[in-house]
Amino acid sequence: MLAGLTAEHRWPIERVYEMFPRLKERRASRGTDLSGGEQQMLAIARALIRDPKIILLEEPFEGLAPVIVRDLVKACREMADAGQTIVLVEQNLAAALTLAHRAYIINNGHIAHEGPASEIKARPKVLQRYLGV
Repeated sequence: MLAGLTAEHRWPIERVYEMFPRLKERRASRGTDLSGGEQQMLAIARALIRDPKIILLEEPFEGLAPVIVRDLVKACREMADAGQTIVLVEQNLAAALTLAHRAYIINNGHIAHEGPASEIKARPKVLQRYLGV
């Protein structure tokens, strides 16, 4: 709630809880008492409550259990479907390509390949060359 205090347009807390029901269950807990996945949800919620035009997520799925990754991917999909612009930097290729409309593969600080996510998924040679999958 503190993150939204100075926001010109802010989301109602109930909207955040709709997106992340687990946070509503844990609302009496301190942030440091939350699991890694719950802390990621809280970090995303802090950004969203300010109703940003664009949100940057840097490796939001790193080190999380697959079930938590699934829930976060679902929440990101809902945000994108609602018109939220998301820039996602992620090494979890499956999760990233599930969400992305457009993908960029960066190798040694340079864009090695770019295009629609569906095109990159369909090019196993590109995936093997740059990502080893």
